[in-house]
Amino acid sequence: MQLTLEHVPSTLPLPFSAAVRAGSVLYLSGQLGIDPGSNKLVEGGIAAETRQALENIEAVLFNAGSSKEKLVRCEVFLSDFTDFSTMNEAYKTFFGPGPYPARTAVAVAGMALNAKIEIQATAVL
Repeated sequence: MQLTLEHVPSTLPLPFSAAVRAGSVLYLSGQLGIDPGSNKLVEGGIAAETRQALENIEAVLFNAGSSKEKLVRCEVFLSDFTDFSTMNEAYKTFFGPGPYPARTAVAVAGMALNAKIEIQATAVL
């Protein structure tokens, strides 16, 4: 069986794809709470960064022909695990009553741009 990879380019001038399609699976690169208009982190703390990261994921999914309803897994990286409950509320608001994708949340020592959160995801097409 031959595997064909399709790349969804990043809007940032960085050496990675926003997503890679392998068969019917779409692997998304981690998304920060970066405003696509300014290429800067949004202000407002963890809730605002979470919302923006999820909106960025939704935009990548749309550009690849998928949607948030087809997310199967999210990995959440937090720079401060005390932000978990606030992140969780923003996450629930974004997805509504569910069902939710499978999820892992971990604390990390630091992230690009001193972001508070990064979310990586996997979806189907």
